[in-house]
Amino acid sequence: RGCDYHDLADYAAIQINDTHPSMVIPELIRLLGEKGIEFDEAVEIVTKTCAYTNHTIMAEALEKWGVSYISSIVPRIYQIIEEIDRRFRAFLAERFNNDYQKIESMAVISDGKIRMAHLAIVGGYSVNGVAWLHTEILKNKELHSFYEIYPEKFNNKTNGITHRRGLISANPALANAITEKIGKDWVKDTSGLEKLLKFADDKIFLEKLSDIKYTNKVRLAEYINETTGVDVNPHAVFNVQVKRMHGYKRQLLSILYVIKLYNDLLANPDLDICPKVFIYGAKAYPSYKLAKEVIKLINSVADKINNDERIKGKVKVVFLENYCVDLAEKIIPAADVSLQISTASKEASGTGNMKLMMNGAITLATMDGANVEIFREVGEDNIVIFGMSSDEVINRPADYSARRILENNPALANAVNQIQNGFFGVPNAEFFEVINDITNANDPFCVLGDFDAFCKAEDIMDEKYRNTDGWRKSMLVNIAKSGVFSSDNTIRNYAKEIWNIPPFEVKGE
Repeated sequence: RGCDYHDLADYAAIQINDTHPSMVIPELIRLLGEKGIEFDEAVEIVTKTCAYTNHTIMAEALEKWGVSYISSIVPRIYQIIEEIDRRFRAFLAERFNNDYQKIESMAVISDGKIRMAHLAIVGGYSVNGVAWLHTEILKNKELHSFYEIYPEKFNNKTNGITHRRGLISANPALANAITEKIGKDWVKDTSGLEKLLKFADDKIFLEKLSDIKYTNKVRLAEYINETTGVDVNPHAVFNVQVKRMHGYKRQLLSILYVIKLYNDLLANPDLDICPKVFIYGAKAYPSYKLAKEVIKLINSVADKINNDERIKGKVKVVFLENYCVDLAEKIIPAADVSLQISTASKEASGTGNMKLMMNGAITLATMDGANVEIFREVGEDNIVIFGMSSDEVINRPADYSARRILENNPALANAVNQIQNGFFGVPNAEFFEVINDITNANDPFCVLGDFDAFCKAEDIMDEKYRNTDGWRKSMLVNIAKSGVFSSDNTIRNYAKEIWNIPPFEVKGE
């Protein structure tokens, strides 16, 4: 566009979206060198141009690449990274009085590996997390050493979702009902959804919201029957857990609860519970054996429970294949309960939690990721929180014992034994990784530690669902408070606080 490359940072911002594209930093330094810019100035320009979004503290996303690999594939890029590391080490040595351990822990290159997250932090001017809690963990725990020396770089930008797709397109009946009540301005400015709060005691409107939810449940029930052959009751509570299959997201926790509930019904078929349908949608990374075994387990439990007439259809389990956006738009508008039960501190943000709340689902959650902000918005009467806090997980006592938890919890131990002993029609070897994770590996994601709390949370949700007026009011509050999570707000904050981009006002419609 004819700008002077020396002034590149005044014209361009490059957002490094998670650790994967960190190579843009040395590559841009190389390209500027080709334009005749000296190395020192190129580094300064790039550091003012690049910004880094951290999306997770999980090790698999904090990439580390072997020096021998990078140096052989892209030798010039490696030379540049090596020089960035040398300069940063010199800065650290002066800052921390040659503290070797401190320098090694923060260096870009260490132990034969290039730490791409460190490269992104050192080579940019901004580091942001994607939810308030996530950013606090980055500042106070995971990236604390960097926060100490670069406090001005750190900021939060909570992820967002678009109501245009997740509500207006996916749930037009609800969108139309909202517009009829408060006008259409909310479509462009979702903060206007808060106007719905004026109708929290309007029984006719609340009943309309409930009728829309029921229609969506009927539609999903028909889809489930067509694709799986399972008949589900649309009057039952639809418990929905749709997200990537991962140990920390704890689909295992919910299916263990389902097994326990099934055993309770076998012992007492007249047990007074709200009928429940547990709906899962997830994909597992191809080499992630634990995740794939949990998918197998959910389907095995479903085969057993869905065909057992003794429990009178009070519990059904459905795993819907090929979870994708199109399928999400069938499931989310029909959800009653949004299961957001990740191990506290492990989920950076989550956006499924936001999509479900804006469609009137009530969240059952740990205080993790954006669940913390949902709780702040809707209040304790309109969400159910359970389980260990992020601090409790991070500072889990050294004597935490999965085996001791099992010894002291017969119902949980029975569920685990049933997985092992072929009760669900599958040889126990099929679930080796599942059992190993919660026993020999000492339950790294605190599935067993939070089990009792999750069972109690489900009981609380039962009580809430029986209170029809209260449930409908909670639906409305969740919809009304979802506007703050609009991606319009998120992008506006990136533009204003990181990219320094002023808004461009479009004239007319």
